Amino acid sequence: MRKQKLLIDGQWVEASDGATEEIQNPATGKTIALASVATAEDIKNAIDAAQSAFPAWAGLSPAERGDHLRAAAEKVMERHQEIGALLTEEQGKPLLEAQGEVKKAALSLRYYAEEGERVYGRIIANAERDIESRVIYQAIGPAAAITPWNYPVELLAWKICGALAAGCTMVAKPPSLTPLSPFAFMQCMVDAGLPAGVLNAVNGPGRMVGKHLIANPIIKKVAFTGSTEVGRSIAIDCAPHLKKVSLELGGHCPMIVSRNCDLEAAVEGAARRSFRNMGQICIAINRIYADREIHDLFVERLVAAAGKLKIGNGLLTVPCDLGCMANAEGLAKTRKHIADALEKGAGLACGGRKPAGEEFANGYFFEPTILTGVDHQMKVMTEETFGPVVGVMPFDTLDQAIALANDTPYGLAAYGFTDNLDEADKLAREIVSGNVAINNVDAGVMNAPYGGWKDSGQGHEHGPEGLFEYLQAKHVRVRYLHSGR
Repeated sequence: MRKQKLLIDGQWVEASDGATEEIQNPATGKTIALASVATAEDIKNAIDAAQSAFPAWAGLSPAERGDHLRAAAEKVMERHQEIGALLTEEQGKPLLEAQGEVKKAALSLRYYAEEGERVYGRIIANAERDIESRVIYQAIGPAAAITPWNYPVELLAWKICGALAAGCTMVAKPPSLTPLSPFAFMQCMVDAGLPAGVLNAVNGPGRMVGKHLIANPIIKKVAFTGSTEVGRSIAIDCAPHLKKVSLELGGHCPMIVSRNCDLEAAVEGAARRSFRNMGQICIAINRIYADREIHDLFVERLVAAAGKLKIGNGLLTVPCDLGCMANAEGLAKTRKHIADALEKGAGLACGGRKPAGEEFANGYFFEPTILTGVDHQMKVMTEETFGPVVGVMPFDTLDQAIALANDTPYGLAAYGFTDNLDEADKLAREIVSGNVAINNVDAGVMNAPYGGWKDSGQGHEHGPEGLFEYLQAKHVRVRYLHSGR
């Protein structure tokens, strides 16, 4: 059976006490690997390694650090098929989708290899002729990354790449549910020649590993993706040392469908972003508001689109559109939200059950589900389900739709479909969210900032903003002493 070790100071080592945990395939329920569980000693060793490696790594030129990231990107691309298969086996998403995720991680490496060379300071004139001010940016120090299981490779890459390009070293805590593919990604970086100690990784439960990482004063920056509840706890734990922290937290993303939209494009986008990865995406569409004039037709076509989605074991059914959910807890929450809506008067347009067939018997499979007759008294319209469920509700005016979209403590992403330029501008400006996508359902792109408003977090990933999360500004004021004056 596969055994996953920890990465500490360039070496792959077992936990100091030999402890391991089982990793299961959510499509079959079978154990596929044993992963080492870090002790407090292991975590300290990883942090100390990052601290020791920091001066030399930060001292490299951006171009030299970029060379390491580019070499790692090549290695990731060489292995993207096998890493993708590992990702599917431990997480459940379709194989081609998993391999695409790994390719995006390679893209992140390449992007930040180049973006690291575009960190520019500036010269500021002073009142005195012989004095000037310079602003320079320097790496903040060793950083920690705590990442989730829904996109275990890609979301880790966002953090690693920004940190390393900035000159920081890092200790990563990949998700305990799906540690194998993140470690395989990091293996590529080690094999590509990354200096020892620049990247370290420890596995184990967040309540223990995360606490030790955050409490250690050596760690100067914490990057976290996960639930709002845990994000709040991390922010509190960072406060004693005033650590810089970026948080990409929960979402409850709305989609507004205008009567003036390209209906076919809206249906295609809704089907994709509501159910992709079994709805286990922070920017998944959770609730749809459709103009009453087209509501029934939209629902009819969305039900038809959902019915065409092929569900299967991501490794055995290639290609397929949907795999299984990643764990029993997520499946239980999905069922709970559906039951709550039905009890309060919603209608079940499709789905709501496990697909029939022997191949689905032992895994966390569930049909894509569409609910109608919903309102904001139902959990599905007010809480993040993180499952393959979406509610569709009619609206009469665009102002009403925007008010409903904003009726949430979250503000990660939102979507709108309209061919009316005035409506598009109104949606973009008035929806309270860090990301708004109009006539498309891809709210994030590598070279533009990605981050949430309100309870969906603080700070950014992607773009130069994702790099500057790991930098701090320094003002240098110089007086020039000219001889003879």
